[in-house]
Amino acid sequence: MADELSDALSSMGMDTAGAVTDNAQKGAISEDDWAAAMAEQTVADQAAAPAQGANTNIFPNFGNAPDASGGSVMSELDMILDIPVQLTVELGRTRIAIKNLLQLAHGSVVELDAMAGEPMGVLVNGTLIAQGEVVVVNDKFGIRLTDIITPSERMRKLGH
Repeated sequence: MADELSDALSSMGMDTAGAVTDNAQKGAISEDDWAAAMAEQTVADQAAAPAQGANTNIFPNFGNAPDASGGSVMSELDMILDIPVQLTVELGRTRIAIKNLLQLAHGSVVELDAMAGEPMGVLVNGTLIAQGEVVVVNDKFGIRLTDIITPSERMRKLGH
C-alpha cells in the first residue's frame, strides 16, 4: 500500500514527504495525472474500508422494540423535537379577480367564506390538524383548540 502511494505521489511530481520534486518545479506534468489521482483515491478507500465495515448498520432501528443501545423509540425521536414547523390559523378564504385585487385600498373589506363564530382551521405545514376559536390573551390573539383532527379524518378529507 505504501508503494502504491509512493508511485502515485511521484507521478504527481511529489516525494513521499509531500515535497515537490525537481520535475514538478520545472513545470513538467505527468501525462497520467488522472490515473495517479485515482490510484491515490483507491489507496485511501482501501485504508478506510476496514473501519467502515465495522458498523454496517448506519440507520437507527425505529421498530417498537428498544434498540441495541437500550433506548426506546421515543428517545430516538427526541432528535426531531426541536425542528421548527409552521403553524397557521386560517380565518377564511376567498377568490378574487386581479382587477378587484388591484382596487383594494386602506379600509377596504374583503369578504371571506367563513361565517362569524365558525371554528378556525389550525394547520401545521399546510395540513389541517385541528379547529379552534379565537381568544385574546394579554392583548394578543390566540386560539383555543376545540377539535383535533384524527389521522383517519385527515385521510377521509384527502379522498374528497
